[in-house]
Parts: sequence; structure tokens; C-alpha cells
Amino acid sequence: MSNWYMLTVVGQDRPGIVARVTSALYQGGCNLGEASMLRLGGNFTIMLMVQYDSTGDALLAMLKPVGDELGLHCHIDEIEGGLHKHIAPDVRVTVFGADRAGIVARVTTVLADAGMNILDLESDVVGSEDKPIYVMHMEGCAAKGVAALESALAPMAKEGVEVRVSPIDTMMG
Repeated sequence: MSNWYMLTVVGQDRPGIVARVTSALYQGGCNLGEASMLRLGGNFTIMLMVQYDSTGDALLAMLKPVGDELGLHCHIDEIEGGLHKHIAPDVRVTVFGADRAGIVARVTTVLADAGMNILDLESDVVGSEDKPIYVMHMEGCAAKGVAALESALAPMAKEGVEVRVSPIDTMMG
């Protein structure tokens, strides 16, 4: 019986990381599930569902040569596969504000309290070193509707945070 693992890989960004990691997994007899791979600062990170017939230790040993060569840190957690259980988001929230400690915690707490299940979150710091702007893009499910999110986020404008809430049309065709 195959086991499912969540593989997390972190390292300095460079060309070829995805190719080398996924080739090693393929050559080792692994099947890949869902993945998220992105660049954060000068670093690259992968979260990847991997199906493998052996142990997590054997999976790490398989990746060790690639990890050592590319300076990657690899971590494995055993998980339940859960493929084909994707939840389609129905709302997109974009936040712009002066970069300061606590902005992510504040916004996500307000959204959670207003019934949003965040499915995806990306953020970046733009602007300049002397005037950094924090930008967050989130997609999720608004259990209490878009109006409830807009109402809950409205007071943040007084704190200098601009928020845009947009429904996502999930009906295609």
C-alpha cells in the first residue's frame, strides 16, 4: 500500500530546482499529487504531495544527493492523500497597507471572524525601503457572503489599509 507524504523543500533560488527534485522523485518511483512552488525573497520553496511505497526516511534518503548538491533543506510529513477534494474559492481579497508588524494577523483574524476560509494567500513587500507597502492577495470561501467580509474590513481604512473584496464567479460556460 502506498503512503502519502508532504514534502517541503526550502533553499536559495536557482534554476533547475523543480526539475532536479521532481526527476529524482520520478526516478525513485514516486507519484506526485498537488503542489505549491514559489519564490519568497531570494529563496525557493516547494510543498508537494508525494505518493511512495516506502518510508519517509527512505524518501528523504532518495532526495539527499539533490538536496546536498543544491543546498536544499527537505522535510517529510506523512499525510492522508485527499486528492480530488479541491474547494473552489468564491471570493478574492486584496490588501494594501504600510508594512508594519501585525498586518497579516489583523487582516486574517478579521476575515476569519467574518466567516472566510482562506484557501490561498500570497504576499509581497513593494514600494521602497523607506516606504514599504505590504500587499496580500487571498482567495477563499465566504461562508457569510461577500457583504459580511466588506463590512468587517471597512474599519481598517481608518488604519491606512486599503482592501478590495471581489466575488469569484465559479460558474464556467
